[in-house]
Amino acid sequence: MREKLFEAVRPEELGALAEFAARLWHSAYDGLLGGGQVGYMTDKFQSAEAMRRQIESDNYIYFYIVDGGRRIGYCAIRPESEKLFLSKLYLEESARGKGWGRKALAEVAETARRLSLKSVYLTVNKQNDRAVRAYERFGFRRAGACVTDIGGGYVMDDYIYEYAL
Repeated sequence: MREKLFEAVRPEELGALAEFAARLWHSAYDGLLGGGQVGYMTDKFQSAEAMRRQIESDNYIYFYIVDGGRRIGYCAIRPESEKLFLSKLYLEESARGKGWGRKALAEVAETARRLSLKSVYLTVNKQNDRAVRAYERFGFRRAGACVTDIGGGYVMDDYIYEYAL
């Protein structure tokens, strides 16, 4: 039997997930965006209360990514009418480059198939070359770009990628 890769986040774990997310975001983005913007974004989008609202109001589902029972990352998805939005996919630095991202993307794609959706899409920072390469290697194709004002004097300058099922 295949070991389970995704472990659903329970509501009482959102505080711990918020701390984990902040650590992973700072590891991934401080060099790219600066610690100030990363702190602002995690407070706004990945606090326990923000995640609770996303789950209750916006149909988000959060999962830990696990390796032998150890939590090495997390992801968040949101099923839509025809597509699955991959909102978050973050791994601990020690887990990067070891195939865990590919395994998580395959699990997300399989989830979309089970839901009879046509594709998976995501946004990725235009300067995040490592993530862009990983998504393209998996088979995602660039479908557009967007700049989103997130307040606090910050914007998200992203590519939109899509993976057809």
